[in-house]
Amino acid sequence: MKTFRIDFNLMNKDMTFPPTAMAVGYFDGIHRGHKQVIDKAKQIADEHDYESAVMTFDPHPSVVLGKGTGEHEHITPVEDKVEIMEDLGIDRLYIITFSKEFASLTPQEFVDLFVIGFNVKHVVAGFDFSFGKKGEGTMETLPFHSRGKFDHTTVDKVAINGEKVSSTLIRTLIRTGSVERIPNYMGRRYRLRGSVVRGEQRGSTIGFPTANILPADSYLFPATGVYAVKLFVNANWYKGVCNVGYKPTFHNEMEGLPSVEVHLFCFNQSIYGEKVIVEWCQRLRDEKKFSSAEELIKQISIDSEMAMAYFENSSE
Repeated sequence: MKTFRIDFNLMNKDMTFPPTAMAVGYFDGIHRGHKQVIDKAKQIADEHDYESAVMTFDPHPSVVLGKGTGEHEHITPVEDKVEIMEDLGIDRLYIITFSKEFASLTPQEFVDLFVIGFNVKHVVAGFDFSFGKKGEGTMETLPFHSRGKFDHTTVDKVAINGEKVSSTLIRTLIRTGSVERIPNYMGRRYRLRGSVVRGEQRGSTIGFPTANILPADSYLFPATGVYAVKLFVNANWYKGVCNVGYKPTFHNEMEGLPSVEVHLFCFNQSIYGEKVIVEWCQRLRDEKKFSSAEELIKQISIDSEMAMAYFENSSE
């Protein structure tokens, strides 16, 4: 897959592009609905001997346009998107820098520059995709903006058990800790990439050494609590139990991002500095404040047994 990072302000107007069928959207989470859009573009590309393409945007529009807090926590940060798109067999990935200048383009300017200008022969997007200044361009107006130079396909919403599959739904599941439900809608478990850094070393002193994970990007954190997880490190997956939170037994403050600490079963390697992936499987309980380290140790033993039982029963 060829990946192109394109800044509108620095764009080379002399770039040449092969004919493509292109899926377009922000695609946070790359869930089952997004996958239908991408698969449709691939199908059309195969039928017409085009290359398949995906166009996405970075950073999230809310960061640039000042909607919300100005910080956007991702389900799939851009580097994760690159890997997933490659796994999906896409030929070309266009990552457009979302800036105020880009956001001010009229729908026609967007189409002229980023669709017709990219030699796109067929555009595929979800029914709710909008483009151009203030989102004034929609899939209904796209035929007008196309100037007759490309075709388009609109993919309807995807629903599972009566629920619309959306990034908003998946965000709600993550924020509430309902991680076991996410594969129904995303087609895979929620993951967080990061590296192992030195923490407070308290886990080792109480007999449960943990890997303290520093996220590689601005991921959306699951609700604070204890989870059954899998950790990918040194080319292997290991099972374990993870605490997401502020360690109230030892800290009174709840400031900043929560910590992510993973205790792996039957594991005694030193992995400081290693890049890892945390895969969230099942929430076991809320985070609690314990009256003593001994009480905490007893609870961690129970948590570990619960996580082991989960993996035994789920054929993980």
